[in-house]
Amino acid sequence: MRCSSRRFLAGAAILLLFTLAGAPAAERTLLAVGAHCGDMEITAGAVLLKHRKLGDRVILLHLTLGEGGHPKLSPDVYAGQKRREALEAAKALGAEVLIGPYQDGHIPRSDEAAGYVADVIRQVKPTHVITHWRNSIHKDHARTHEIVNDAVLLASLEDPRAAHPRHRGVHAVYYAENWEDAEAFQPYLYVDVTDELEEWKKCVTRYEFIRGGVVSFPYLDYYTALARLRGAESGRPYAVAFDVPPISRKRVVDSLP
Repeated sequence: MRCSSRRFLAGAAILLLFTLAGAPAAERTLLAVGAHCGDMEITAGAVLLKHRKLGDRVILLHLTLGEGGHPKLSPDVYAGQKRREALEAAKALGAEVLIGPYQDGHIPRSDEAAGYVADVIRQVKPTHVITHWRNSIHKDHARTHEIVNDAVLLASLEDPRAAHPRHRGVHAVYYAENWEDAEAFQPYLYVDVTDELEEWKKCVTRYEFIRGGVVSFPYLDYYTALARLRGAESGRPYAVAFDVPPISRKRVVDSLP
């Protein structure tokens, strides 16, 4: 099944290069699946914001709240804070938000987890899915990557046990750039987010950990600088980069562009 999943994603990723910018807004739904609240907002939030402004539907699925990351607050207390922050950030993005049933640090690599995400995909019917890159120093990120890849395939198959009909309309899966997921990540697709940068900052700073009040890592400075770097590489002031499966690293045209 894993080989079939890779072939499915490969074809889908190529298609996005030609459809993401030009598809009618009414036909585009972006589903961003992160391991923890804040993961997708800090890495891909500016792109999600851009597409929301274009009239696209945007959904955030956080598999966990990320409640274990506060050095002083208990997971139970921090969970309530992270939930509030996630709702505020989603509202600022103009996005819908779903929070999964798993605990921080304990996302299972299981058929049950893939089935949960597949059911979300059947329900919200995304045209494009964004998630973590495959290599990470955080096991929740790596497991989320595998779960989402399996879920896209599962959601496309008939399943009499499923609550919703199959969904075969995912054109592409793209992987966001995260400092914890840097191993072997290679920028492939660049999206200009110059006009969205300041609004993105207002969105992500709903989270205390991004404002600098939880850990010492300078999240906002890092991802702002990263957007400037990717912008310089792509000839734009600011950009966000995504990777794709290695088998998808090709572009087929009838003549030189």
